[in-house]
Amino acid sequence: MTPAAFEPRGKRPPPDRWPWLRLWSIRHARGLERLYEGFERALIAMRPMFERIGFARLERPVAALESAMKGALFDCRMCGQCVLSSTGMSCPMNCPKNLRNGPCGGVRGDGNCEVYPAMPCVWVQAYEGSRRMEGGDKIAHVQPPIDHRLKGASSWLQVARGAP
Repeated sequence: MTPAAFEPRGKRPPPDRWPWLRLWSIRHARGLERLYEGFERALIAMRPMFERIGFARLERPVAALESAMKGALFDCRMCGQCVLSSTGMSCPMNCPKNLRNGPCGGVRGDGNCEVYPAMPCVWVQAYEGSRRMEGGDKIAHVQPPIDHRLKGASSWLQVARGAP
């Protein structure tokens, strides 16, 4: 598959299933941050139960549920290494260049994407969302490179396991 950054000019961006809901999530980043913190604590508390059932056995159903919920709210790409709490509830994997640590040098003056001019830059939205969050300074933390082996895996189960 050809990376989006190298696609021909004029090609339309991937369909944004619920753009209004993704923008709502960014505008309400502070409330979602609190909700996510509570959810993470609950996942960690449920670790013993998950271990008894078996993480491998839970992977598919939990990933399907996570994909449906986070897909609607954040247009999540299921990278398996969620950083929404660091990026103002804006999924950086929506960036056509898959940049995980900030915008490219081509953000347009109107805040839109260099590759897809009609699409708002994911990182402009991430910055706006992070300013609304208590932990908004986490946007400055450098994220490790993406591990493509985890694509499609549940990041919720990663949290429950205690993985970073």
